[in-house]
Amino acid sequence: MTDKKQKVVIIGGGITGLSAAFYLQKEMKDHDLQIESILIEASPRLGGKIQTVHKDGFIIERGPDSFLERKASAPQFVKDVGLQTELVNNATGRSFVLVGDRLHPIPAGAVMGIPTQVLPFVTTGLFSILGKARAAGDYIIPAGRESGDQSLGHFFRRRLGNEVVENLIEPLLSGIYAGDIDKLSLMSTFPQFHRVEQDHRSLILGMKKGLPRANQKHEPARKKGIFQTVKGGLQTLVDAAESKLTNTKILKGVKVESITKKVVGYVLKLSNGDVIEADTLIVTTPHQQTANMLPDKENYHYLQEMPSTSVATVAMAFPEEAIDIEGNGTGFVISRNGDYTITACTWTHRKWPHTVPAGKALIRAYVGKAGDQAIVEQPDHEIIAAVLEDLNKIMKIEQKPDFTVVSRWKEAMPQYNVGHQEQIQEIEEKIISSYPGLFLAGASYAGVGIPDCIDQGKIAAANALDYLKKATL
Repeated sequence: MTDKKQKVVIIGGGITGLSAAFYLQKEMKDHDLQIESILIEASPRLGGKIQTVHKDGFIIERGPDSFLERKASAPQFVKDVGLQTELVNNATGRSFVLVGDRLHPIPAGAVMGIPTQVLPFVTTGLFSILGKARAAGDYIIPAGRESGDQSLGHFFRRRLGNEVVENLIEPLLSGIYAGDIDKLSLMSTFPQFHRVEQDHRSLILGMKKGLPRANQKHEPARKKGIFQTVKGGLQTLVDAAESKLTNTKILKGVKVESITKKVVGYVLKLSNGDVIEADTLIVTTPHQQTANMLPDKENYHYLQEMPSTSVATVAMAFPEEAIDIEGNGTGFVISRNGDYTITACTWTHRKWPHTVPAGKALIRAYVGKAGDQAIVEQPDHEIIAAVLEDLNKIMKIEQKPDFTVVSRWKEAMPQYNVGHQEQIQEIEEKIISSYPGLFLAGASYAGVGIPDCIDQGKIAAANALDYLKKATL
């Protein structure tokens, strides 16, 4: 017998690794587990793409600005780190799709672009009469018989036709993954749509049956939005979680260069020259970095070759009277057929009023998508000029911004193309066989949103503890 503590090492301090460390430590405290926990992050800070800028009274997110309230893991994480009183929902307002040079309100009742109410869909200017007639074919088209994966584009074109896909579904779904819906995997992104089709045949009828009764009766929209953040910005969530890791050793600015398997456990070589041992590993780094740490990386071609899209955000502050915005909307997405550099825009001062001083406006535009990422590499002034040129075609802007914040995220959006799920399952089987006690988690595998990453971190922590428990039997 030995009194040496078992050691868990978490590689990567983004939201996945941070949540893994948090819930690992929680279990250690709750059950008095004598385990050593280490979190290693290559950059000087934790949080990954979650970064918040505070400037002149503005709260500006460089990366994600919120999470879906209905995905319970994110609100629960906020509460677990002690920020439950800081949770805030977005203000409601119309969202638009820019087709051609005109902003069209997203039809009421549309769920991820799928119509569930007849009148708003029939009267919208987003589609021609022929496009609407083709979408109505969903009522009679039989359920697909594809047994394997398929692209989102193929699935929705078969159900609703090209026009609905190009002018509504594609702008909405591509905004989530910054990808090409004709390549993105249905089963890895929105498998629920496949289940709806199989269960109800008609996608429209199936989605309508799944809606709350209030929505089906056309009752007034809810007074608060479906997204949440924390009042001080998402960086405060990262900081609060880090402050709770009192029994976790945190190494920042240190990169894991290689992972070597021992007879039992692992040896990690670090960029600062140190070598540490671990009984179990949770690896949350981006897929290419993960593959490169393994000695047999040639066996993980998919991780090395899986594409990622580069994107950038441009936040611009104005006096509120300097801009003229249509209606009471909170932002818009853009059809990929449009001749625009930007892919979407949020009127942040309307969506998140608490993030701006009184009398000020904040606009956040997005650039970069699969197949069109060159703009991300341009200097700040060129990106800003391109964004302002686009915005001036859509709204009236009477002066230059008071200041701008440009944030680049290079190869930051992993692309779940057709076959992704099967490839990841094969990799996980290889890992179980070749690297027992090593667990993969993060945006590269099973969801890119904050709640998805928290879920994966929490599961990885539970798996690591279960592995250590079995190792002592």
